[in-house]
Amino acid sequence: MVDYHAANQSYQYGPSSGGNGAGGGGSMGDYMAQEDDWDRDLLLDPAWEKQQRKAETAANRICKVLAVNQENEHLMEDYERLASDLLEWIRRTIPWLEDRVPQKTMQEMQQKLEDFRDYRRVHKPPKVQEKCQLEINFNTLQTKLRLSNRPAFMPSEGRMVSDINNGWQHLEQAEKGYEEWLLNEIRRLERLDHLAEKFRQKASIHEAWTDGKEAMLKHRDYETATLSDIKALIRKHEAFESDLAAHQDRVEQIAAIAQELNELDYYDSHNVNTRCQKICDQWDALGSLTHSRREALEKTEKQLETIDQLHLEYAKRAAPFNNWMESAMEDLQDMFIVHTIEEIEGLISAHDQFKSTLPDADREREAILAIHKEAQRIAESNHIKLSGSNPYTTVTPQIINSKWEKVQQLVPKRDHALLEEQSKQQSNEHLRRQFASQANVVGPWIQTKMEEIGRISIEMNGTLEDQLNHLKRYERSIVDYKPNLDLLEQQHQLIQEALIFDNKHTNYTMEHIRVGWEQLLTTIARTINEVENQILTRDAKGISQEQMQEFRASFNHFDKDHGGALGPEEFKACLISLGYDVENDRQGDAEFNRIMSVVDPNHSGLVTFQAFIDFMSRETTDTDTADQVIASFKVLAGDKNFIPAEELRRELPPDQAEYCIARMAPYQGPDAVPGALDYKSFSTALYGESDL
Repeated sequence: MVDYHAANQSYQYGPSSGGNGAGGGGSMGDYMAQEDDWDRDLLLDPAWEKQQRKAETAANRICKVLAVNQENEHLMEDYERLASDLLEWIRRTIPWLEDRVPQKTMQEMQQKLEDFRDYRRVHKPPKVQEKCQLEINFNTLQTKLRLSNRPAFMPSEGRMVSDINNGWQHLEQAEKGYEEWLLNEIRRLERLDHLAEKFRQKASIHEAWTDGKEAMLKHRDYETATLSDIKALIRKHEAFESDLAAHQDRVEQIAAIAQELNELDYYDSHNVNTRCQKICDQWDALGSLTHSRREALEKTEKQLETIDQLHLEYAKRAAPFNNWMESAMEDLQDMFIVHTIEEIEGLISAHDQFKSTLPDADREREAILAIHKEAQRIAESNHIKLSGSNPYTTVTPQIINSKWEKVQQLVPKRDHALLEEQSKQQSNEHLRRQFASQANVVGPWIQTKMEEIGRISIEMNGTLEDQLNHLKRYERSIVDYKPNLDLLEQQHQLIQEALIFDNKHTNYTMEHIRVGWEQLLTTIARTINEVENQILTRDAKGISQEQMQEFRASFNHFDKDHGGALGPEEFKACLISLGYDVENDRQGDAEFNRIMSVVDPNHSGLVTFQAFIDFMSRETTDTDTADQVIASFKVLAGDKNFIPAEELRRELPPDQAEYCIARMAPYQGPDAVPGALDYKSFSTALYGESDL
């Protein structure tokens, strides 16, 4: 906009300055004073005032026109400058957008995409604003020119709005194409990266699978394998062939991926092709090696089948022969134990029969070894390295020969041992017969004497003194027989030293003889003692000979087994026969139990003849009792309940007095005096009614 006030000031002061020339050199105060003078003069001149108004109007029009023109020129210059800058930016940007050189890696393409995004976000928006502002300025300028009757603005050549729009359209097309190219290229690289990674994965898996396969196929392990090993290797190889066929598809996939990477111009195609070629070459080598190994395995299998048949035949014959040798060695080394001459003769006969089989056994051994040698010959002629052992047996030819030599050594040792044992058994047989001849005499003699003693004790011929004399004479005859027993002991000692445990020539053993002899001595001694006790009882109780014989007859009658003792039922029957009331009722049972407690205080369940006589003597004669003895001591004590030691020494013989003093307990009654002795407890103890 034009400052009309400023223009008016210029117009007013301009002529004044030009007309006076040197007026401009005066001071400000002079100038102001002169001006005041002029104003007063002019105000007083009307013509000048009219002229002054016209000049002011003209000046205002000129200023206005000039101001509009200056503003238009300024807008034109701005347009030209902005158009030039925008077109220059478009010219610089389009080649960058049309640069479609593909990059090798996704990272590089990602950087291009990031640069393009920066262009869209940072660089282009200001230019869009500039273009819009340029169009606005151009339209505004044209409007102002039209309103001021000015000719339309014609920008410089190439800077028209249409030129800018064309350039901008070209920029938009380049931008769109560049964006599409970027996205397509990124997708291509993504595809390439995916294919390359897929190639690497499949190649790595395949290479890991093939690792060691060539060495395995080249391995000549079949040369030292057994037939079972070969069959296992063939089955394993068949499984490998199946596995190999299954991997054919992976190899084809690897080759197809490599081809696609080449077609898509993958930047690392050289390494991909190199790796793919190596895999294909290795695959062809594996196929060739697989075929060669199958042929070698099948050939070796046929050769080993022949050897295996020989090994099987060897094993079938070697095993029983080895068992026969082991049994033979066991029998030849067996520490036999025989007890009779018949047993050792049976062993000698069996040994002779065994020796007769040795020639046939030796021929079998030679035949078995020949089978082994044939298998070795076939293996050597076909260059087969056998594992060194027969798969069907652990019995080697060395074992067979070693055991055969052992058998040969043991046979004469067995001969010698059997002959020694035969001599020993002959000696033992002599000892058996010698002992048996003596034992068959001594044994029956002892049995006879036992029976005779039993008859003597039962028959009761003569008086008790006659029986006693007879038994003592009998005892002396038994003692006189002792040397025969000593001789038998000597013979038995020889038998024991020879470790003879049985003797078929006699039923008597030394233990039986000893027991019988001891029973004989015990029986005769016990029988003599019984007769002596009977004499003592008879004399002490005043029993007549007839009563004694009656007691013996009753006892013998109920002693059915003649064992010298009566059982409870036998004793009860005997008592009933003697008139005792011990029938099977409550009173009778009580009486019988009382009598049994007397005759069998130990509850053995048996009543001996001596106990029977003691009972019968108590029942038929007057005997001392504990009460009678207490009454006698009371007489000596002067009717006191105790007796002093001095009284005993005065009234009784010295030994009997000391006997009583040593065994009588001190008297504990209320009337006791120092040194008083309890004769009542002593008397009851004498008869077993209390303890001494």
